[in-house]
Order: sequence, then structure tokens, then C-alpha cells
Amino acid sequence: MISVDEALDAVLNLVAPLKSEDVPLRAVNGRVLSRPVTAQRNQPPFAASSMDGYALRRAEVEPDAMFKVVGEAAAGHGYAGTLRAGQAVRIFTGAPVPDGADFVVIQEDVTRRGDLITLGHRIDKKDNIRPAGGDFRLGDELTAPRRLRPADVALLAAMNVASVPVTRKPIIAILATGDELVQPGEDPGPDQIIASNSYGLAAMLEDAGAEVRMLPIARDTVASLKQAFALAHGADLIVTIGGASVGDHDLIAPVAAELGMEQAFYKVAMRPGKPLMAGKIAGATMIGLPGNPVSAMVCGAIFVLPMLRRMLGLSNVHAPLHSAPLGREIGANGPRAHYMRANLRDGALYPDDQQDSSLLSVLAQADALMIRPPQDPARNAGEIQQYILI
Repeated sequence: MISVDEALDAVLNLVAPLKSEDVPLRAVNGRVLSRPVTAQRNQPPFAASSMDGYALRRAEVEPDAMFKVVGEAAAGHGYAGTLRAGQAVRIFTGAPVPDGADFVVIQEDVTRRGDLITLGHRIDKKDNIRPAGGDFRLGDELTAPRRLRPADVALLAAMNVASVPVTRKPIIAILATGDELVQPGEDPGPDQIIASNSYGLAAMLEDAGAEVRMLPIARDTVASLKQAFALAHGADLIVTIGGASVGDHDLIAPVAAELGMEQAFYKVAMRPGKPLMAGKIAGATMIGLPGNPVSAMVCGAIFVLPMLRRMLGLSNVHAPLHSAPLGREIGANGPRAHYMRANLRDGALYPDDQQDSSLLSVLAQADALMIRPPQDPARNAGEIQQYILI
């Protein structure tokens, strides 16, 4: 039985960043930029007015100064001429500043009569002009790797980048096993339960950027498992759920071995999630998760998500660690690292009293996993504990 850190190092060594593909800008939100891209133009491409007002010469700005309005500049429609002494151009936000002008007086500081304007007595010194290239310049980079957010998509559009290099989405096949399982919506027999783990894991992995293939439930027979593994052909990662322990009906390990799996480890000193295995099989990476619902979801967060981030080429693959004071006393921990379902309230961490690995309702109400090292002593309220958000 190995430690969580050892197991995490082992599974991360089984995967590598996938190849890049070019994707239309409209489809890149949430994808991972695989290499830097450069701006194809300056933004703004010209000196632009930041206010509605009048463009004129700064040197001529003084109280009660009068100017003749000789034209208009609007967004998309600049003034074609060159401004001369004593002249002003009516200008609107986003419009190019006319040649010869270097100052915009806001309209509230101007009195206009026909084609003549008179400046007021409290003209702000701010020129109200956005300089050309003030946001970014031709050749400026958006660095990679990075998960693209809506703000990044807007920036790429402004940079005139229509096709974006992103890491290919990892294909993850999820294989739930067990005679006791039926699909949601089916009528279970008296000894059966509804398959929930595969649906929760699929949602988790799709949120993180994977393309998920949910395979049919495999029964507890060698033939059924072999057929399921055949259906997983072409996946980058195969995630099995259940059947990874050592019971008479736990067939994942022997069937995978028969199919040529090179096992990296088996069993991790953690709870929930002790029966965990990983390795390589038929050109794909495989990780076998426990069948208990909470165990599968916790192991998904601790092991599978970092593997996915590594395949996407992200630099930071580990979930960020946070710290908070305990909201109540807790007893001593045992010999395995414990990932306790907990809630954050008023800045404090409250682990739930019920930590049984079958209780999905407790997981659904939790917003954190509090991490307790092996043999951690009893803790008092107020002591600082580490956690990850879920």
C-alpha cells in the first residue's frame, strides 16, 4: 500500500500532454491554449476618443475659448480632414481622433450655438484620448498554456485571431462494473442499485475539459469485461469503477492483466478510496476506482482530475490547497490519509459527522474535502487544517 503522494506521482507519470489542434474562435471557451498566439494588429488601431465631446488642439484650450465646428467623427466614421487653428470636430466615444487634434473636451463642458462652441471654466486636464496600441500592440502575446476564459476569448477576437491552437480534448472512457448496477430510469431488481458513479465522474471530467464516453455497464464475468475493454478502444484514459478489490467477483485486475495491463500500483493508504489501481493497457492509460460512490468521486478529484490536467498540457495540475480553522473538535485519525467531506461556514471548516463512503447525500452537501494526514492527532476548534474545494 503506497501513500497518496506516491500514487499521484505514479498516475501522473502514466500520462503526457496531448497534441494540439486548431479550433474556430467560437469553440475555444474552456479549452486549453497549447501555444502562444500573437496580436495581428494594434488595439485600438488609432488614437480614439474615450468620451462624447469635441476634438481640438490642447494649446488652444482656455476658459471661454471659441471654436468653429467643421465636422463630425463617429465610431466607424472618422473625420477625413486635418484640424486647423480655431476649429473643432464633434466626436463620439470610440471614434478616431482627427489629424491635428490632441484633446477632447467633454460635451458637458461646452456650450454650442449653431456651428460655434464656447468652452466652460472648469476644463479637466485629462485629454480623453485612448492612444493607439494602448491596450495591446501588433505582436503582443497571449501566453500558453492557459485555460481560456470568456475574457480571453474576447481578447483573442480583438487580436484578430480567428483560429486558435488548443490541446486536443482527452477522450476518457468510463466503465462501471457490477451485476448489482442498473442505469438511472430502469427498474432495479430487489438486489440491485442505480449506477451513479459514472454519471458523477462524467460530469466532473467534462467540466474539466474531457470528452467522455460512457460505456455500457459490464457484468461480473470475464467475457463481459473483455467486451467492455474492447469498446474502450481509442480512449486516452480508461476509468473503471468497481471490481478493483480482491473479492471473488472483483475481476478488473485479472482481466486487465490478461489483456496486457502493466500495473503501476495497487492500493493507496487513503480513505475513502483504498482499492485503487493504475497502469497501461493496449496503448491507453487505465485507472481503476473503488465502487463505493463517495470513494469513486473523491478518487476522481484527487487522481483523475490531475491526470486530465496533465493531458491538457496545463502547468498546475494539482488542486489548489487552502487552509482554514476548524469549526469544531475532531478525534484522532487512523493510519490512512482521510479526505473528509466538509463545509465552509463563516471562514471555518466543519467536517461532517458522517463520513461513510456510501453517503452521496453528504458529498452533495459538502463544498470541501478536508485533508487529514495519517495518524493525525485529535484537533481542537480553531486549529488550522488544509482542504481542497469540490
